[in-house]
Amino acid sequence: MKVAIASDHGGMNIRQELKQLMDEMGIQYEDFGCECETSVDYPDYALPVAEKVASGEFDRGILICGTGIGMSIAANKVKGIRCALVHDVFSAKATREHNNSNILAMGERVIGPGLAREIAKVWLSTHYEGGRHEKRVGKITAYEDQL
Repeated sequence: MKVAIASDHGGMNIRQELKQLMDEMGIQYEDFGCECETSVDYPDYALPVAEKVASGEFDRGILICGTGIGMSIAANKVKGIRCALVHDVFSAKATREHNNSNILAMGERVIGPGLAREIAKVWLSTHYEGGRHEKRVGKITAYEDQL
């Protein structure tokens, strides 16, 4: 698995934690920034990650900002992206199993680094179930194809 990861200024600490987690899990990743503590614009980081995942260059992506909301909204504008904003372990598992989410968004001001690691670990290790869920995910893809 190859993961693209990025944050804005509000998610830098958790981004570093998750890079360490992926090292421990033996997951290949590329860090798309940011490297500053001054305010930056989250779309500048969310959109490149979403484009890399949508193109197939990366299997999945992880985005972190202060709340995760801006990153998830921006990422979901890219065709083929199913970015889930998650702040608990149950939702991390469910969004992989049921929705085949390909980007995980989290908020550093909402959760701490320990919970972020747990969420990411579950999300990275959970597989899509397909089956009855495939029809639902397929409807989203079909709608995107009409645009």
